[in-house]
Amino acid sequence: MELQEFKSQVLQGIPEQLPTPRPYPKNGNPAPKRKDILSKEEKKLAVQNALRYFPKDWHKELAKEFVSELNSYGRIYMHRFKPNYELYARPISEYPAKTKQAAAIMLMIQNNLDPVVAQHPEELITYGGNGAVFQNWAQYLLTMKYLAEMTEQQTLHMYSGHPMGLFPSSKEAPRVIVTNGMMIPNYSKPDDWEKFNALGVTQYGQMTAGSYMYIGPQGIVHGTAITVMNAFRKVLKKDEYPNGKVFLTAGLGGMSGAQPKAGNIAGCITVCAEVNPEAAKKRHQQGWVDELLTDISGLVKRTKEAIAKQEVVSLAYIGNIVEVWEQFYEEDIFVHLGSDQTSLHNPWAGGYYPVGLPFEKANEMMAENPSEFKNQVQESLRRQIDAINKHTAKGSYFFDYGNAFLLEVSRAGGDVMAKNNIDFRYPSYVQDILGPMCFDYGFGPFRWVCTSGNPKDLQWTDAIALEVMKKIKANAPEEIQQQMQDNITWISEAEQNKLVVGSQARILYADAEGRAKIAEAFNNAIAQGEITAPVVLGRDHHDVSGTDSPFRETSNIYDGSKFTADMAIHNVIGDSFRGATWVSIHNGGGVGWGEVINGGFGMVLDGSEEASRKLKSMLLYDVNNGISRRSWARNKEALFAIKREMERTPNLKVTLPNLVETDILDHLFDAT
Repeated sequence: MELQEFKSQVLQGIPEQLPTPRPYPKNGNPAPKRKDILSKEEKKLAVQNALRYFPKDWHKELAKEFVSELNSYGRIYMHRFKPNYELYARPISEYPAKTKQAAAIMLMIQNNLDPVVAQHPEELITYGGNGAVFQNWAQYLLTMKYLAEMTEQQTLHMYSGHPMGLFPSSKEAPRVIVTNGMMIPNYSKPDDWEKFNALGVTQYGQMTAGSYMYIGPQGIVHGTAITVMNAFRKVLKKDEYPNGKVFLTAGLGGMSGAQPKAGNIAGCITVCAEVNPEAAKKRHQQGWVDELLTDISGLVKRTKEAIAKQEVVSLAYIGNIVEVWEQFYEEDIFVHLGSDQTSLHNPWAGGYYPVGLPFEKANEMMAENPSEFKNQVQESLRRQIDAINKHTAKGSYFFDYGNAFLLEVSRAGGDVMAKNNIDFRYPSYVQDILGPMCFDYGFGPFRWVCTSGNPKDLQWTDAIALEVMKKIKANAPEEIQQQMQDNITWISEAEQNKLVVGSQARILYADAEGRAKIAEAFNNAIAQGEITAPVVLGRDHHDVSGTDSPFRETSNIYDGSKFTADMAIHNVIGDSFRGATWVSIHNGGGVGWGEVINGGFGMVLDGSEEASRKLKSMLLYDVNNGISRRSWARNKEALFAIKREMERTPNLKVTLPNLVETDILDHLFDAT
């Protein structure tokens, strides 16, 4: 398609002529059919809601089509309105926009919907089985049109995928405000999402899907690599190495597909089970997993061979993870590290598949007999935890990888509770690894996208980030030397690890000092023409400050406040007036609808003095908001970090806790 035709289609928004219906692509990867949860009257309302995007003359024809989609998929996606141009991150100069900021956001949206990036692109779902950029294609078309028309005196407000409109604002204001799934608290159960999403009035944006910041699996590769490396440091002796040691896990979808690549970087044997053959094949074709195996006996044989040869290799088993845990126990294969990254935040709609049921049959049961499907999922979870418990009794180290595995096992009645019957017997990886080692010190997933689309620009940013990190490490305190070195190693090897999928993007765990200095160096390089186009900064929700998630990001908050969400709300409000280009606040990202609130941002660096001023203000707050909360919870690493930051930043004044000696409390209530 000619560039001018692409631009004219974007500017058109909803087309003037009704497009012809389009068949579902033969090579598409459809999202699971959603639960049939609406009453007859509610289905009428869902169709009525969908038709309001279109002229009355089209309603009669579209109404029948939307009913068909609702019956076939459980949602109205408006497939006929998907544009006929390719969806991918074009160079920023190719977008029809009045501001660079708006063009950068258009680029990020299209990257999220790129078929090589998105899990279910036809349904506008980027990852996690239900992490949506928009609810339907009409919303996409209108949003792109609004962004093309936007001036620096306007802000686009996004209501769970719906572009409410452009509102007058100022140059200092964010260009886009995003909310996803922000329900009244009593309406935030899983079936509420099914109902209100089917009605077309809310969506599950995960986080980086619905806030346009997903960069493919690279983000989770880095986090997983750091997690696995540090997990091995916990369980191995000083003279031992991960090669030839087994890391057993599950899931090869959007986020979980990064696990084999991360295992290779960490230097171990990764065994990852995946029930969807297409997902496993996709990761193999992309080079994210080394070998595919389809029968359990072959997997056992190949794993034993890899152990004997002390290999570094990733093995994908097309089958159910429960089989692997059970068979490895029978075959006496020792699992050093065990986890799970199936999408158990979404257990009844494709996030987890029960053992003993073929993939296609499971999808049928999910839609046609959801109560029996739920029964089988919970029975499978009980079997899985029984097998895991046998392995850990032999010395395996198991950790929850933030997918709500332990939570759903407990809800299924599995043997997963600690002796006090309050806590889980296994830790979250944040409790044991990323919390005390990274988040409490302010280290988290800082990421950037080169909007030129030029790999040379990405190479230049890698070189800049590496130079900055080395300078910081030279004078960094002992407490964060390991974190600095891990990130120096990561960025120096990033290009050879071939991490780019979609946009020219990179991720690096950095603290507030690192983020600000790297961003400032990028901005200077843009101003000098060394980087040829603006750079978009962002982060995952899996970070120090943006997310209140009691079973993941804030699971190492022990003062009783981990179920509060003040921090995430302050994050998005605080970022919005300190210089963010766009901000977002979500219900449900990561561990499930109703289980987490998270805030995020995007910031466009264009080489200007204004960008330099904004990045210093916003990045300092975006990180230290979280460190302050963690220090108030009495986390010793966070106390160290916030005291250090106050010494460097005289304007920063944070309330610090007075620590209480435990012997004062030990017998305080003995008489009552």
